[in-house]
Amino acid sequence: MLTAMDSSNHWYGHAHVLADYCGLDAANPPPIQGIVQHGWTFVHGYGYGHQPPVGYTRFAWSDVCRRRGQIIGWRDYFVIGAPFLYLDRLLPDDTAERSGTIWYPFHGTVDYEQVEGDHQRLIDEIKETEDGPVTMCLYYVEYEQPQIRRFYEDAGFRVICHGHRGTKWAGTTSNFLHSQLSELRRHKRVASNRLSTAILYGLATGCEAGVYGDPMDFVGGKPGFLGEELLHAWYPDMYGARLDTGRARAVADAELGADHLLDPDELRVVLGWENHG
Repeated sequence: MLTAMDSSNHWYGHAHVLADYCGLDAANPPPIQGIVQHGWTFVHGYGYGHQPPVGYTRFAWSDVCRRRGQIIGWRDYFVIGAPFLYLDRLLPDDTAERSGTIWYPFHGTVDYEQVEGDHQRLIDEIKETEDGPVTMCLYYVEYEQPQIRRFYEDAGFRVICHGHRGTKWAGTTSNFLHSQLSELRRHKRVASNRLSTAILYGLATGCEAGVYGDPMDFVGGKPGFLGEELLHAWYPDMYGARLDTGRARAVADAELGADHLLDPDELRVVLGWENHG
């Protein structure tokens, strides 16, 4: 029996959300007997170098990711849907009226991937496109760089951050997804310069969407994950200043596994939590 919980299950508070949905202590989620996909990718559901060991269940969001993983020989998949969708089920939407756009620029990671791009060019494109107030949501890596944050503040945008991803069970903002869900529900539109997790989340919560602007690039991107041209070919309905909401929502539902969500009792069994509570 596997007893250790992979620390990435805590990223963005995923384990906490799943525990809450299952009626367990959200502040102290039990160990998950496997590894939960923590963000959207156009490949097998897991990031570069993150190969769950043999014997650990890969709890993927969607059947799309399962099929892609099996193409490269991975097994042990179980599709459960994105934790964000469970949170959307948990929390009633009491938003009175949506307004403005929440914008998520392409981001790096603190340890090994930095992003290069023209922030001023991006600001100009946003101002030319959006016709209402703009909230710029920076990933913590960029938010904690004052010179980057100041670009967007000086442009007149509201600048926020949902929190920290965390690492090795430390520094996780366990209500990261709560903040993201609340912000998405209050905005009419969600936009980014890359097809990303945030775009899919926004569509799932009823936002209109746009994917446009200087896409920016990783400094020394990882082989197999440099798929911007491929993404344009695979997802033609997901690019443009104003997407067709119906078509884009169908893509989001498929990639997030909206048809694969489990009820609390089922999820407890699948995650190895049937004896907790």
